[in-house]
Amino acid sequence: MAFASVGLKDPDVAKALEGCKDAGTFKHKAFFHTCGLSSKSAEEVKKAFFIVDQDNSGFIEEEELKLFLQTFKAGARALTDAETMEFLKAGDSDGDGKIGCDEFADMVKQ
Repeated sequence: MAFASVGLKDPDVAKALEGCKDAGTFKHKAFFHTCGLSSKSAEEVKKAFFIVDQDNSGFIEEEELKLFLQTFKAGARALTDAETMEFLKAGDSDGDGKIGCDEFADMVKQ
């Protein structure tokens, strides 16, 4: 599991994924809390950002958000378009259409 380096535990990640397995049920605050990411250090959250930033662009773009759950477990569902847009809106504080590392950290710690 890629997120083991961030200190997340498999049972917590599994519980977070179970909580949003159905389309339309993903809520980022609940997910971050349940999987344990919201309680991690700034350095660990930064590591998580770079795991989600699949293309290493320095930003998490819409397509990476759509596949967000799959970065935690292969075979997890893709987010719906509505969930993806809500997630992007929640994290994109400067309105540039993508989430930077600081924006991601702020969103995780909300």
